[in-house]
Amino acid sequence: MRVLVVEDARPLAEVIAEGLRDQGMAVDMAHDGLDAAAKLDVNAYDVVVLDRDLPGIHGDTLCQMIIERDDRVMVLMLTAADSPGDRVSGLTLGADDYLAKPFHFPELVLRIRALARRRPAARSRTLSTAGIELDPMRRTASRDGHQLDLSVKEFAVLEALLNASPAFLSTENLLEQVWDEHADPFTNTVTVTISRLRRKLGDPPVIATTPGVGYRIIDPAVPPD
Repeated sequence: MRVLVVEDARPLAEVIAEGLRDQGMAVDMAHDGLDAAAKLDVNAYDVVVLDRDLPGIHGDTLCQMIIERDDRVMVLMLTAADSPGDRVSGLTLGADDYLAKPFHFPELVLRIRALARRRPAARSRTLSTAGIELDPMRRTASRDGHQLDLSVKEFAVLEALLNASPAFLSTENLLEQVWDEHADPFTNTVTVTISRLRRKLGDPPVIATTPGVGYRIIDPAVPPD
């Protein structure tokens, strides 16, 4: 899952971003509306955490710009304004959810995950294929009924591969979805993470690699085409 945090208070933005990365999300930051609009034109996001009072382009205007896009992104307004009228006006603008500051961080995480599930064309809550079952909300994964002990990045890579299945994901795709815009495109972190994930998934192998194309989940019980 990729999230854009739009917050002009840099210390708060850093705290939110680091906390969400610890939950396995790829997170980019913007500190004003103009920078956020530019990032939205370049990158594909699942959820935008949007401060309402922004310099450059006001959060209200940016929210309206987002909901008018063809590639619909879910919007969580995060703001200090917490009166019933503020909440109603924020949701009237098209925001999908509204959370007042100060907030409880686990609640923010749950709301972001819930919004990602509601996004048009989003997959069902539990992802399953080739004996693997993964629940993004509960953060659990198993193969053939045996629980898997995965790191945050291993879990996120497996989730991305299951979401894409049976299609391939390239190294660049995985860097975009699991890491963030600052990931080094020449790093071997994807290869290393895939290698560790393969070991934990066990035999028979379920992650196939095609050089120059990428990675995908295969079902060993299904004969290859």
